[in-house]
Amino acid sequence: MNPMINALVFFATVIGMEGFAVFAHKYIMHGWGWGWHKSHHEPRTGWFEKNDLYAVVFAGFAIVLIALGTQGAHPLEWIGAGMTAYGFLYFIAHDGLVHKRWPFKYVPRNGYLKRLYQAHLMHHAVSGKERCVSFGFLYAPSVTRLRAQLRRLHDGPLQKSDADVATGSQAARATADHESR
Repeated sequence: MNPMINALVFFATVIGMEGFAVFAHKYIMHGWGWGWHKSHHEPRTGWFEKNDLYAVVFAGFAIVLIALGTQGAHPLEWIGAGMTAYGFLYFIAHDGLVHKRWPFKYVPRNGYLKRLYQAHLMHHAVSGKERCVSFGFLYAPSVTRLRAQLRRLHDGPLQKSDADVATGSQAARATADHESR
């Protein structure tokens, strides 16, 4: 297979996975799949949460695609590789940067990473599965746009701060409050 086509399929899959992730997060995880995802919106007790089962399912799909592709069903291996790369970026940005599930002490102060960080904190500012904002994992609308969307969805300001309720951390609340101004 042509290396340029393989690279194109790989990168198109990484980019396309964000669209799939938005759809899956909004309509599956915050819909009929809330039973698993709910654990992600509650304070975590222990290393794993039920929501991690989604990563196992998606990794299983990627493994099957890679296996089929290496057996001759091209370019499935590059689609599976793109899914895997997206999963790795998700692990770094979401689990590491935002939720501090591994020793990643960096708190972004400006630019894209700050916007991504704040957007996800605003996603967690709502209790429950309804009327949340920012369902992407690697794309984040502006904080101003998300704040307006939250006010529109909730008929005014939230009673909670734009904090990461998944960690329940006072430091996260203070950081989110300070940085969202």
